[in-house]
Amino acid sequence: MIEVIEVPTGPSLDDYATSMHLTDAVAELRSATESITPLFEGRTVWLVNSTARGGGVAEMLPRQMGIMEELGVRTRWAVMGTDRHELFHLTKRLHNLLHGMGEPCISDEDRNLYEEVSRELQADFEPMVGPEDILLIHDPQPAGLGALVKESLGIPAVWRCHIGLDDDVPATRAGWSLLEPYVSRYDRVIFSAEEYVPPFLSDRSGLVRPALDPFSDKNQYLTPQEIIDVLGRAGLAISPHPLLSPPFSRQVERLQPDGSFKPATTPDDLRILHRPMIMQISRWDRLKGWAPLMKGFELFKGELLRDVSPQDRRAIEQTGLLLVGPEPAAVQDDPEAVEVLDELCHQYRTLPPEVRKDVALLSLPMEDQEENARIVNALQSSVTVVVQNSVREGFGLTATEPMWKGTPVLVSNACGLRQQIRPGTDGDMIQDPQDPVQVARALGRAVCEPDRRATMARSAQRRVREEFLVFTQVAQELQILAQTLRAPLAR
Repeated sequence: MIEVIEVPTGPSLDDYATSMHLTDAVAELRSATESITPLFEGRTVWLVNSTARGGGVAEMLPRQMGIMEELGVRTRWAVMGTDRHELFHLTKRLHNLLHGMGEPCISDEDRNLYEEVSRELQADFEPMVGPEDILLIHDPQPAGLGALVKESLGIPAVWRCHIGLDDDVPATRAGWSLLEPYVSRYDRVIFSAEEYVPPFLSDRSGLVRPALDPFSDKNQYLTPQEIIDVLGRAGLAISPHPLLSPPFSRQVERLQPDGSFKPATTPDDLRILHRPMIMQISRWDRLKGWAPLMKGFELFKGELLRDVSPQDRRAIEQTGLLLVGPEPAAVQDDPEAVEVLDELCHQYRTLPPEVRKDVALLSLPMEDQEENARIVNALQSSVTVVVQNSVREGFGLTATEPMWKGTPVLVSNACGLRQQIRPGTDGDMIQDPQDPVQVARALGRAVCEPDRRATMARSAQRRVREEFLVFTQVAQELQILAQTLRAPLAR
């Protein structure tokens, strides 16, 4: 089944340009696209992915569409779905393979499943597409669908892959063996890093890094009063005063020692605004490095206390850890989420009581996307350090977002994160995210060196403004689509 997503009207380019931080970026976008937008007259650019909520792609597309429309490029957003849930188990395994993880095996049954579902989706999608339209397909799930529609209608098509590994290993070769018959049919392909491009696509690849919308609910500036209000309405803080607005439709829930989830202020207030707080917020995915992060925090609270100054000892003793992710059931294309969360719940219950009291696993409601975005914004804006301890990371907007807010970041050396952060300049980097000792030491530096932390945060904010905002991304994508219209490669 194919669902066409209606996107509400957002801010105009003139609205963005009123911000002194964004005026030049808007002007550069208009200048870069002025000569190519006439090529899209009479065409629709179809943006296709596998979910309308959860994950960086679903968050990027609405604002990207709005800007394209204002520039004169008609766009529509289609989300693929299927009742054959085994497909998403396969594509999750494929996701892991392209990150170099998992058993390097693709069976004939896997290939047949991918082909069959792609053809079922083709039958639904093809009648919606016009003969002059152009496809921009995101990630492996709909890659087969897009290739089949392109071949059938003879229209231009670009595939954008947001994941990959900077190494050629058996797992990645297995993953690409499934995708190669489909993605090699596209006129051009887009990756987030040059290191991700497989050799068979090197003749048609381009580089576009993901980006964020500075006016979105997740990334707009929040005043201290607004942060306090959002935390209170989300049930993340106990307010001593009446809130100006009613509580959100659903509250954040917190894992309890008995394995249940209850309101986040149970059994006590998290004290997010009143002590050093470390946070990682991501999907519940093993590749995000949750388990070694929790173990590293345990070491940070124990072994690091042996030889530190009294001031650092107080900081470490007061520090809390927030592990934050979406309700697993809300992310339809990630069937491992519940399993991963269960593993983390078990690890949490085995922590020493004196450490467990400073760790909170939080499940964010996903029904209202605006409320969810405001909660994430308030958390990223109020904690001391945002960590992204990914074993693999295609890019990692969960690092870009706090960088934009001026919140210090601590990341792994995963390839996507290396695209953003210069170690010691824009943030600190953990060389081996699976080594809890390295994680613990990095947490110690992040908490106990506030001046250095603040300097890097300012540099990170400048870097996002210069390289990772939506205006740059739209300009680069339109240029690649224009090249495809002028000189298609795969027809």
